[in-house]
Amino acid sequence: MQKFRNFWPLALLQTALAAILTIAFPVAWAQTIVMASTTSTEQSGLFAHLLPQFRQASGIDVKVVAVGTGQALDIARRGDADVLFVHDPKAEEQFVTDGWGLKRHPVMYNDFVLVGPRSDPAGARGRDIVQAMRQLAGAHAPFISRGDKSGTHSAELRYWAQAGLTEARGRGYRECGCGMGPALNMAAASGAYVLADRGTWLNFRNRADLAILVEGDPRLFNPYGVLVVNPARHPQVKAAEAQKFVDWVTSPAGQAAIASYRIGGQALFFPDARP
Repeated sequence: MQKFRNFWPLALLQTALAAILTIAFPVAWAQTIVMASTTSTEQSGLFAHLLPQFRQASGIDVKVVAVGTGQALDIARRGDADVLFVHDPKAEEQFVTDGWGLKRHPVMYNDFVLVGPRSDPAGARGRDIVQAMRQLAGAHAPFISRGDKSGTHSAELRYWAQAGLTEARGRGYRECGCGMGPALNMAAASGAYVLADRGTWLNFRNRADLAILVEGDPRLFNPYGVLVVNPARHPQVKAAEAQKFVDWVTSPAGQAAIASYRIGGQALFFPDARP
């Protein structure tokens, strides 16, 4: 009996130690990086598909802060992110030139689409985004602009400028200062036009009477880049772990994961990493 009295506490101790080693220890030492990214990558569902695969391959968790590209770049400038995944190449290259980030890596692309009421009262339908913007302004059509310095907002401003409409965009023009999903919801509720990235549009369920009216113009090309925040500017940046994400998402495995994300059989993004 004494023998069993001595053994039983030892068994409990072994069980407790095993629990600590197999459960608590990995949790305590889990690595996490912060990624500042766009609302399009989050609201399209891409990250819910992509990041668990990276976690399995690397053991690194990724916390996503989904905002417009301009805001994502500001977050990184403050040192509050380790890696960026955004879609405004000009702003990204300037970010690197100014010393805030390391090399920009192309990672994928899709395209922008002009969405609006299926009946298209402004007559914007076609394949020419610049002419469509002229039609919207001339008809004073209701238009929801994100107005948030995002990559989509930057593209929209570029199309207005190409149409010669830097200021006069019609009485129906409204800025929401919001992400892609809320902008689409506002357009659906009010029968307005809106520029959207195709990925978020394909994942959007509250379409009401909205339909794609303009697509296929080469100017609607929408490339995404990924880059590590410069640890020389912010020593707290987890540059090694962030680089592991960049290396994975631009590798054959990461590119295949991007290509495999589909909704209704349609690809939302197309891999674009370059050796």
